[in-house]
Amino acid sequence: MAGIGEKNMEKIASFTVDHLRLQPGLYVSRKDRVGAETVTTFDLRLTSPNEEPVMNTAEVHTIEHLAATYLRNAAGWKERVLYFGPMGCRTGFYLLLAGDWEPEDVVPLVRDCFRFIADYRGEIPGASPRDCGNYLDMNLPMANYWGRRYAGLLSNMGRDRMVYPE
Repeated sequence: MAGIGEKNMEKIASFTVDHLRLQPGLYVSRKDRVGAETVTTFDLRLTSPNEEPVMNTAEVHTIEHLAATYLRNAAGWKERVLYFGPMGCRTGFYLLLAGDWEPEDVVPLVRDCFRFIADYRGEIPGASPRDCGNYLDMNLPMANYWGRRYAGLLSNMGRDRMVYPE
């Protein structure tokens, strides 16, 4: 943007998280006010940044299609789901929900979503040339793997995986 130089820019919140200590988990990334409403952004971290290989784009894309479909159909939640999508670093996903939420509030929803991904077989929703701009870049077996892995983590996760490391 014109008029904004490097020296004038503040470091954004997601770049202040210590990624050297961050482990897979489910974290509140931020809470924003939009008028009278709160929007909660969750960090669904599937890999240990800078320690493990990142997810490939095909499985990230598949997870995005499956999770977005599941979440936007989830009873009691679908009206609150604003966005589900991948992090650019491919270590996890962001989930934006209308309302003021804590990780404990959404662990069951996210766990069930990733169980759905783990067990999913068949046609991937929206994976057609008419519905998606890159419909061939899909990998369901790897999405199933990541679904099992993350659902397992969420089933046994302690509070330490819900609070960013300091």
